[in-house]
Amino acid sequence: MILIIYTCTLNPAIDLFVDVNELKPFVVNRTQTEDYIANGKAINISFLLKRMGIDNTALGFLGGFTGAFIQEELENQGIRTDFIEIDGITRVNTFIRAKDKEYKVVNKGPEIPGNKVEELLKKINDIPSGSILFVSGSVPKGVEEDIYVEIAKICQQNDLKLILDISSKKMLDCLTYQPYLIKPNEEELAHFFEKNHALTEDEIIQLGEKLLEKGSRSVLISLGEKGSIFLSGEEKIKVNSPRGTVVNTACAGDALLGAFVGKQILGTSLEEALSFASAVGASTAFTSGLSDLSDVEPLMKQIKIQKITHWR
Repeated sequence: MILIIYTCTLNPAIDLFVDVNELKPFVVNRTQTEDYIANGKAINISFLLKRMGIDNTALGFLGGFTGAFIQEELENQGIRTDFIEIDGITRVNTFIRAKDKEYKVVNKGPEIPGNKVEELLKKINDIPSGSILFVSGSVPKGVEEDIYVEIAKICQQNDLKLILDISSKKMLDCLTYQPYLIKPNEEELAHFFEKNHALTEDEIIQLGEKLLEKGSRSVLISLGEKGSIFLSGEEKIKVNSPRGTVVNTACAGDALLGAFVGKQILGTSLEEALSFASAVGASTAFTSGLSDLSDVEPLMKQIKIQKITHWR
């Protein structure tokens, strides 16, 4: 059976990346470089999967000239699109690099009416059984976070492999419906379980185990420069992250997730998929946008896989 892959971005964006020598208040700050990139967490995954040779269809909400730009960028890369058209203008986020500092300005996005939400849920309900669905990112105005739970329920009923990457505590309510994979980062993991301190590695593993107990079939915890940890009923694996000069961290987690699942779709081992994903995540952090995969092979030489056999 040929796997059909869908990505769903509820709140897409154009990301504007700029460099300045110094960011000063109350004056005109002129940029040295600028780059406009079609973005949104699951849209990033669509681009990454296509660069790996994996066809997919992008779903979500788009509106205005910014939405048209995003759709055109996806289709120019050969990615199928099936977005819900909305009134208003899809948001623009700004990422400013000032020497060793990075500033992130993220907008809320347009308001989505209820009939458009129902239209999207119908599209998801019509996805063929056995398909893979990535759902990543925040909800726009007018959309309740309960939509994540509704999507999870549809996926269980229709035998879809749901891959979920959201910051909302609604993630915990989704676990009842046994998503195929979830990808919290360290901060999100602490937020889910109301931990107000930096987590130790033992705590990270223990909280990851709780997510499995609550219903998720597997968990990939991204830890930034510290690498990532994969947990399932059968495996517990830690992987480091390659070293390099960080340019922008905005898309690194999306690249990690897309590359990990993509490699497994292509039939590689779990360990190889984790190694590749860690290198792709780092490669993305070392550039202004998503990795073009050209430096992944040398970065993989820095990767070490460690089986986790016990923790305190």
